[in-house]
Amino acid sequence: MSKKKTAEQKIIEKHTEALHRGFQDWPTLEFGLPPTMFEDKRWTPELILSTWIQAQTGNIPDNGLEYRIGDSGGGFDVLDFNFLPEEQWTPKNVKIDTSLVLNKRNDGLAIITIPVPFYGAAMSFGSISLNTMLSKAMAAYMMGTFSNTGEGGYPDELIPYKDHVITQVATGLFGVKEETIQRARIVDLKYAQAAKPGLGGHLLGDKVTLAVAEMRESVPWISALSPFPFHSVYSVEDHKKHIDWIKQINPRALVSTKVSTTIDIDMVASGSYDAGTHVLNIDGGYGGTGAAPDIAKKNIAMPTELAIPRVHKHLVQEETRNNILLIASGGIRTAYDGLKAIALGADGWIIGTAELVAIGCTRCANCERGRGCPFGITTTDPELSQLITPEWGSQQILNLYKSHENQIIDACRKLGLTKVTDLRGRTDLLKYCPERKHK
Repeated sequence: MSKKKTAEQKIIEKHTEALHRGFQDWPTLEFGLPPTMFEDKRWTPELILSTWIQAQTGNIPDNGLEYRIGDSGGGFDVLDFNFLPEEQWTPKNVKIDTSLVLNKRNDGLAIITIPVPFYGAAMSFGSISLNTMLSKAMAAYMMGTFSNTGEGGYPDELIPYKDHVITQVATGLFGVKEETIQRARIVDLKYAQAAKPGLGGHLLGDKVTLAVAEMRESVPWISALSPFPFHSVYSVEDHKKHIDWIKQINPRALVSTKVSTTIDIDMVASGSYDAGTHVLNIDGGYGGTGAAPDIAKKNIAMPTELAIPRVHKHLVQEETRNNILLIASGGIRTAYDGLKAIALGADGWIIGTAELVAIGCTRCANCERGRGCPFGITTTDPELSQLITPEWGSQQILNLYKSHENQIIDACRKLGLTKVTDLRGRTDLLKYCPERKHK
């Protein structure tokens, strides 16, 4: 076999070398309370700042800042763990296993294992800048987990990291090609996003630049609207047909199905399992960027923390729970949110908004405009997008991942566990904190 390095290997080595050098050459910001454009009880200024500090240092803040919860007065914010007395903690000389196996169907396909029970959210080219996409993909590569292209196509710049990139097939089929499906280890079928279920996807014309339109195979400066639902899927049998189509194009790929948390989410989970999916991603109502309408986010979908135990219990009753991976998303901001999701019945979680906070997002909710993001994160403007370099952005996100990993280990130790997978469904380890509830 030739020892000549491929172009992909050279690119990866170049980026890896830059990351290992440290960040003397990359821009940074001084710690300071970040501005917010509106009062967001879920993402308080304190939580934004503590997330930013984790992204800068790889550690939780040592100055007393709250890094685990917001101030919503409900949901994950009013749950906490029943940690054991210190003498019952798992000893420090015992290794805590934080890994997660993504294929539980025993169907002969690859057994993909990630070192942490989370991966990066689907964010498409156009909704975020190419440099932000690259930051996410590079961080996933360095961590050994995954990032997701979202529904806007698969830019060639992500190819060097393809073994850690999930490609998404959504209802608009924007940028979907056989070669992008064939290069993926995991293909994500997106039926709905819980930030706006029943409304499809929206990328307003201001963000559909020439480059975005070329990638999506759409018309420049005209809004790219994904329908709801797939107009070829109206039953479990149709869903199975879609999964079979993916497997025909790429027989080695695992299939993920993303659905919103509707009232019949337990039935949807059963149908998706029967159709052959490996990963069921249930997406709760507080997900999505600032481009998602508030009227949809706050009034349509079921909150994630209510949907998880409902699906978990139903699959346990059907004796299929151990054959499908349940991944939660939508409003999971911190490592503690993710661990609570596992205790409620999930296998793992997806990090979304927190990744963007790691690279400077202050939750100003101006994501839908081409030049609306002052930090170059969700912009399609070629000048503003240069505010983030992929090398700097990926290190920020990687640091956040590492901080979350350490928090997982610490929490499992205080709960007397040796594996994060042993936390699944352990609602007895949770407690309700009424003092945090708003009157």
